[in-house]
Amino acid sequence: MQDHQNHVAVGTKRKPWNEGKLIGAKPPLRPKHVWSIRTKLQIAKRTRDLAMFNLAIDSKLRGCDVVALKVEDIAPSGYSIDRATVRQKKTGEPVKFEITEQTRQAVDDYIRTARKKPGEFLFTGRYGLGGCMSTRQYARLVSEWIASIGLDPNLFGTHSLRRTKATLIYRRTGNLRAVQLLLGHTKIESTVRYLGIEVDDALAIAEQVDV
Repeated sequence: MQDHQNHVAVGTKRKPWNEGKLIGAKPPLRPKHVWSIRTKLQIAKRTRDLAMFNLAIDSKLRGCDVVALKVEDIAPSGYSIDRATVRQKKTGEPVKFEITEQTRQAVDDYIRTARKKPGEFLFTGRYGLGGCMSTRQYARLVSEWIASIGLDPNLFGTHSLRRTKATLIYRRTGNLRAVQLLLGHTKIESTVRYLGIEVDDALAIAEQVDV
């Protein structure tokens, strides 16, 4: 009887959530990938998705913070602002980010066509009941965008969007402190790990500086 119970317990054991999935740090997108996705969304006239994608790249926010954005966070007077500040869900700390011209245009087009108003979530859920989009739905959208340009969606994720601009800024400037502030990290060690900075990267930057 005991053996039978053990057999049933083993037979009904739930599969791990990550079975068959590649886990670990997701790489950032390259500029050519960003432009390819933008072009696809523009051609398909997917106004909401274009606004969301552009905001995710510019803001460098975690997925949970992207979906929680409200209209007044980005467009308090009905039009997108140059810089915004939001409080991060994970840390509770505010973080500032820039909103580029092309992102402002995409967001303004979306707000106008979707008739969004202050007090509403910028990106509502699929059932349109006023709640924000779920992080799972956001992740599915990101996978769809990635696959649309021929990349493997298993290799990239929502953190790829968060890391894209931060990685590019670091590679172009070597300014780790600036990236730390933009990502909203409390410790610079977190930024080092997040960017995957190795000793060779540090040495390459050092070699460019003469004293």
